[in-house]
Amino acid sequence: MSVASPSLSRETSGFTPTDYGLYAVTVLAWGVSWIAMKGQVANVAPEVSVFWRFVLAASIMMAWAKFRGHSLTFPVRDHLRFAGLGALLFSTNFTLFYYGAAHLPSGLLAVIFSTASIFNLFLSMILFGQRPNMLALAAGIIGFAGIGLMFWPKLAGADLSSQAAFGLLMCVGGTLSFCFGNMLSADTQRRGIGVTPATAWGMVYGMVFLGLFSAVRGQSFAIEWSVSYLASLIYLAIIASVIAFASYLTLLGRIGSARAGYATVMFPVVALTLSTIFEGYQWTPIAAAGLACVLSGNLLMLRAR
Repeated sequence: MSVASPSLSRETSGFTPTDYGLYAVTVLAWGVSWIAMKGQVANVAPEVSVFWRFVLAASIMMAWAKFRGHSLTFPVRDHLRFAGLGALLFSTNFTLFYYGAAHLPSGLLAVIFSTASIFNLFLSMILFGQRPNMLALAAGIIGFAGIGLMFWPKLAGADLSSQAAFGLLMCVGGTLSFCFGNMLSADTQRRGIGVTPATAWGMVYGMVFLGLFSAVRGQSFAIEWSVSYLASLIYLAIIASVIAFASYLTLLGRIGSARAGYATVMFPVVALTLSTIFEGYQWTPIAAAGLACVLSGNLLMLRAR
């Protein structure tokens, strides 16, 4: 996990081997996380599962930051930023998706989250006045259209019950929370604050917010002592939280939110592959065409200047 020193020139330049590596780690780690998330929502309140996830993740990130020699002492104004990261990226985002996971299949969760690449483009323009790269915008639209094609039979045939609608609403809210967190993280890096200490403190604040929220709701902090629950908890805490977030936020600072956010368009490809293996997903010509669009859009985004 490296500390990024972002600049506007890096946001418009080509990818380096390091960028490709960060991109691959992010896509694979988070692509698998949708299946793992399903193992967390059966018998434990979502906010409690996310709380314990970040108890582990924050502890590891703090230890890693100290091991790497990062200073963890910051002024109050920076802690306000870290608290914002905790609220947007490390508590609200996940809790809403966990609630959605109780009502929607894992592949559909990934599809909804993939809209982050589009939201990031427009939020960068609105919040930072960044003119969107037209090729990047076209790539995001092509990729998002491909995702729609891949899951169109499921979406078209879905029974839009009140529970499904609730799950959809939760996931859209979680995606928006993630995107606003992207904007705050990018601005934090521009101010010279390293990815590792910012992520570590953000996870600590997220853990605190989740603990308070769970306590206010009167939730038990007991977890499920099954192999599937504990395995998914460990994966989500270490791989999907510590490693993936460090990779993604570093990538965000190196290449900008629009192109970094496009990694989220690739998550459903990984999720769909796992769904094919473990959930019997049936491929159709429309789904195959959608996959081709996603990969084509990805190549365009990688080459965008």
